[in-house]
Amino acid sequence: MAQIVAATNNLKKLTELRKMLADQEVEIIGLDRYKNYPEVEETGATFEENASQKALAANRYTDLPAFADDSGLCVEALGDEPGIHSARYAENDAARIAKLLAALQGQDNRRAKFVCVIAIAFNGEIIETFRGEVHGVITDVPRGSNGFGYDPIFMPDGYDRTFGELTAEVKDKISHRARAVKAAVDFVEDEMSSCFDDFGC
Repeated sequence: MAQIVAATNNLKKLTELRKMLADQEVEIIGLDRYKNYPEVEETGATFEENASQKALAANRYTDLPAFADDSGLCVEALGDEPGIHSARYAENDAARIAKLLAALQGQDNRRAKFVCVIAIAFNGEIIETFRGEVHGVITDVPRGSNGFGYDPIFMPDGYDRTFGELTAEVKDKISHRARAVKAAVDFVEDEMSSCFDDFGC
């Protein structure tokens, strides 16, 4: 089975990715396998730039094809913040949610979107980037304990439950990450199949 590195140490994110790619003939390797892997500083101004930085670093360090995602929550009333700073908005998930809800106090506009960009790196180059988005609203209080990050306060359009209340099976079909992963898989199958079948162009 072919191997590809997912440039993340987030075990919950790895679990999501492995479920989404369960039908593919590929083994997803996390950075937890590389104990001395250096931390990559995210200096990009966009999701695409940050995802590309992480994918290239993982590809060059491991000498394996690699993909990385950069994702975040963009809230209209906050000028699309926290955006690329979503993971660094506060020290942990609970603090990030509390800070965001406090920033939205008194705001009628609760529109927001989750964005995920996946970059694929191969032979020291970025092959392509893929964007997935899901639109919805920010709830007044956290609801549900599933998922991670801002999931308990994000209710996607067409649903009356937050990502924190939806089952993993439902979320994995409609999430921003699922949409970006699907676009990446479709590209690999359609455009890069001969290269990625044996990971040796």
